[in-house]
Amino acid sequence: MVKIAAIFGTRPDTIKMAPVLSALQSHPREFRLITIATAQHRQMLDQVLDIFKIKVNYDLNIMRPRQPISHVVMSALDKLDASFRKIMPDMVLVQGDTSTTFVGSLAAFYHKIPVGHIEAGLRTDDKYRPFPEEINRRLTSSLADLHFAPTQTARQALLSENVPEEKIFLTGNTVIDALLATVKERPRFKDPFLETLTGECRRSKKPIILITCHRRENWGKPMQQVCNAIKKLSDRYRDVIFIFPVHLNPVVREVVFPILGGLDNVILIEPLEYESFVNLMNQSRFVLTDSGGVQEEAPALGKPVLVLREVTERPEAVEAGTVKLVGLEERKIFAEVSRLLDSSAAYQRMATATNPYGDGKAAWRIVEILRRHFGLRKRRVPEFRAG
Repeated sequence: MVKIAAIFGTRPDTIKMAPVLSALQSHPREFRLITIATAQHRQMLDQVLDIFKIKVNYDLNIMRPRQPISHVVMSALDKLDASFRKIMPDMVLVQGDTSTTFVGSLAAFYHKIPVGHIEAGLRTDDKYRPFPEEINRRLTSSLADLHFAPTQTARQALLSENVPEEKIFLTGNTVIDALLATVKERPRFKDPFLETLTGECRRSKKPIILITCHRRENWGKPMQQVCNAIKKLSDRYRDVIFIFPVHLNPVVREVVFPILGGLDNVILIEPLEYESFVNLMNQSRFVLTDSGGVQEEAPALGKPVLVLREVTERPEAVEAGTVKLVGLEERKIFAEVSRLLDSSAAYQRMATATNPYGDGKAAWRIVEILRRHFGLRKRRVPEFRAG
């Protein structure tokens, strides 16, 4: 039996890992799955574990208030090293670009354990944007043995860095697997306030704009610019409801609440668990975000995305037309949001663009590739084809 250790630590990487865990568990005679949570984001992680019914075998619980990245790295490395000494898996799976991803790969390398990297090959070519994710993913690529690339662009990035072609597999993104299994046509929100609010918006036909903004490189003045733009938009578009689940990080909240608190049509709420968040996204007119995962999820639901960043490691949806980079300058954000609210033609062009990120079968492909890698399957696995 092949022993696979899957490592995750934040809400986004756990969401994307969840379909792979489920697919591995469907082969109990071939794989022994061991789950390791660094708990880099404790509260947000726990919500996802409950939704996807993930049982954690090793909970490293490294989160501390306001801890710097260096402490995350040192603590995770120390505890993963000890865990691997006990487990000694045949392969380690990591997802995406978090500090947990990089440290999990590094700890595996120190024990000469092969690494499979899910969502490999994303690049901005700017080491500080996003920070520290761009370097996390590059370092992970240098340590990985199997590279599960979500898109053709990601595969080409890996090839340009001299990753052997036979080690790269085009799978699509597992976030689409998780999304399609979770979104409902007529959801019921657990939060009574949110259930009432979305119901009233449907009946009155008031559009909802969903907002997220929390990335480290946007802290301080850039986030102030975002909030100032939202404040002006809320004054001009009184019939639009702006819903902003505010990240738990005090650095974010200390900016958002003083600027946007108390505005009638700006609803500041606590972070939503995954099921509520994606169903709220499906109820929204469009999304204003600095998130990487939302750039992949929203296009699958036909929702335009205005990205609060200067660069993105997910250029496919920008090229397809469903995502647009609007930067972090107040006037530009105001103008681009206004354009989508004022012009039905501009909105339709973005809403009907093709989603290039997945077909809901990425996790199946990854597990079948692992089966072939370990001699449990003979035939090659069909690759993901966008469009």
